[in-house]
Amino acid sequence: MAEAGDDSQEKTEEATPRRLEKSREDGQTARSRELATMAVLLAGASGLLIFGAMLGEALERIMRFSFSFAREQAFDTHFMGLKLLAAAQEAALALAPFMLLVLIAAIAGSIGIGGLLFSGKAIMPKLNRMDPLKGLKRMFSTRSLVELVKAIAKVGLVMAVAILILRLRTDDLLSIASQPAVPAMAHVVTTLGWSFFLLACATVVIAAIDVPFQIYDHHKKLRMSKQEVKDEYKDTEGKPEVKGRIRQLQREMAQRRMMQDVPGADVVITNPSHYAVALKYDQNTMAAPIVVAKGADQVAFKIMEIAREHKVDVLRTPPLTRAVYHNTDIGGEIPDGLYMAIAQVLAYLFQLRQFRRGQGEKPTLPEFPIPGDLRRDR
Repeated sequence: MAEAGDDSQEKTEEATPRRLEKSREDGQTARSRELATMAVLLAGASGLLIFGAMLGEALERIMRFSFSFAREQAFDTHFMGLKLLAAAQEAALALAPFMLLVLIAAIAGSIGIGGLLFSGKAIMPKLNRMDPLKGLKRMFSTRSLVELVKAIAKVGLVMAVAILILRLRTDDLLSIASQPAVPAMAHVVTTLGWSFFLLACATVVIAAIDVPFQIYDHHKKLRMSKQEVKDEYKDTEGKPEVKGRIRQLQREMAQRRMMQDVPGADVVITNPSHYAVALKYDQNTMAAPIVVAKGADQVAFKIMEIAREHKVDVLRTPPLTRAVYHNTDIGGEIPDGLYMAIAQVLAYLFQLRQFRRGQGEKPTLPEFPIPGDLRRDR
């Protein structure tokens, strides 16, 4: 038999919930760099289209401010430093909405698949990654080949879209040279924005292919062999022999507690060769008689032995004993249909105790009425 975790075992089973949870704890989840790239590029292009006019106006103000000063101020290094600081502040305020949009897109693209995940294990150094042989193996793996094909396809697609945009907008781009400076800047921003947006749209195709592949590849890496599933079940649920031993100990403890209640019973009814049931009734505190102990075979003989040791009456009532045994739980009340039969048992015991004290005739054990739905033949 192959050892657990042996790489020779075929991993045919889907990852269990515990395996998926552990992979997230280790910082391993499906991620798509292409999705993040697409989100940033689309956000950047949309930002240029949305905030392009505002950026153009800010650029105009910065240029006017930067190049408008007296001759003697040009030789004042302190003044020029203040000019540079003011221009930088103006540029930062103008770029803030654009950069915020790109930042939000970068975060959303990163957690688009796999969700938000914080794990210190993901950034811990791993010595096995420094192994040159394993590094070469990764370089020539199927995954590396897929990444190479993706990179070539991505460059080819973006280049094709860029060439198409240049062909379609050649005349428009050349016309900028003949425009005044201010309208030309606005025209450049608009042209760059739409061109950038069309280029970014090309990455949608790449992301649409990469996202399903990354999800599939992630689940494939987490697949488990049948032995790994069995081992995880044992670790999670406990080994069968250990669970069996625990159940055995629980039964033994329950039986010990049950046997401790037998001396306080009013009567033990028996089917001598199979069953024994200990009953107790206190008319001041109980609505109906309750079963304090019951058992079959060896447990039944033990109940009868303890009852005789503590002088608890033991009555042989096979049909009634079978009915009570099969229709009650330990600590539970007897069923309504057996009230009359148990009342007759208690009445018989009262008469029997009176007889033992010499205060009456010896009673005869009656036939106990048992409803058909509660009767048991064995």
